[in-house]
Amino acid sequence: MIEHPDGTRTPLIDASVHIFFSSNKELRSVLREPFKSRGFPDYEMDWYGAPGGEYAPNTEGPDRQYPGSDPDIVGNELFSKRGVDVAVLHPMARGIMPDRHLGSALHAAHNEMMVSKWLEHSQFGDRFRGTIRVNPDDIAGALKEIEKWRGHPRVVQIGIPLQSREVYGKPQFWPLWEAAADACLPVAAHIEVGSGIANPPTPNGNTRTYEHYVSFMALNYVYHQMNMIAEGVFERFPGLKFVWGDGAADFITPFIWRMDTFGRPHLEQTPWAPRIPSDYLPGHVYFVQGSLDGPGDTDFAGEWFGFTGKDDMVMFGSSYPHWQCGDIKKLPKALSTEQRDKVCWRNAAELYGIDIAVGSGAQ
Repeated sequence: MIEHPDGTRTPLIDASVHIFFSSNKELRSVLREPFKSRGFPDYEMDWYGAPGGEYAPNTEGPDRQYPGSDPDIVGNELFSKRGVDVAVLHPMARGIMPDRHLGSALHAAHNEMMVSKWLEHSQFGDRFRGTIRVNPDDIAGALKEIEKWRGHPRVVQIGIPLQSREVYGKPQFWPLWEAAADACLPVAAHIEVGSGIANPPTPNGNTRTYEHYVSFMALNYVYHQMNMIAEGVFERFPGLKFVWGDGAADFITPFIWRMDTFGRPHLEQTPWAPRIPSDYLPGHVYFVQGSLDGPGDTDFAGEWFGFTGKDDMVMFGSSYPHWQCGDIKKLPKALSTEQRDKVCWRNAAELYGIDIAVGSGAQ
């Protein structure tokens, strides 16, 4: 449970906790040959590092374990100190590899680590939920991985990298979205660490500074999202739910307004997506945010949050152990009680089927 500045208390679901292998050596111990001997990027191999360091202070273990690699440390931090009731884990992998089979092997290794080390942890396993990582560059391999883990009671979603070769509305990805919908598992896209093959973070090339990168990288979610609507993905797969893992909910309002304006006169050109674009958002589109995008702590923050139905789309996620490590107590004061409840736990509980009152530790 979390206590808010006004003294009220609500349950708290952290919808984005990042977990890692403790080292590349540990990762290689899980891989089979020939992948065990192959080269792949380290978690830290990225063009844009945060100036003050990638991770929040005091997130390393006592033996300098990699942040987010020890379930005892993470569990105690989240559940004992931060008031979290249930945490949704998102293993951070390596993005898209030049060799799709290597990419699939890396994702499979992260899944094995998450399930055996975290979801089946003797003390905290019942309070962790898991994201199965799959490789959208290897559809056949991704489908096998979904089939392997879809029945695990604590697996609640599928994870893919934001950085992809193509926008996610393209037909080559449809078998993956069909499998996700069939398994009743949302798909979460997240900015990848240790990126392999990655297009520039803007349509016009690479940025120079981390500030530019981190401010606007989330725009890439919008490109994926709008393409999926235009290609009729949510019409074709009505049970599909997509989670954009690094915010950008504030982007969706102006962009969907613009798409409605341009799309309304031309619906006859897209018979596969016959509805107004904004009609495809409710029940299909979600965002994870640690510090809410938009106007911040102003008197109209609640009104802005209600535009485009964002209050039904946004879930709190700390991004622990990364540097930003969102604090739920910093929600704008202008949010209504209902909006705050939705962000803190209700939206995530409904999306992931989490009974917050049972086996969660909530009081």
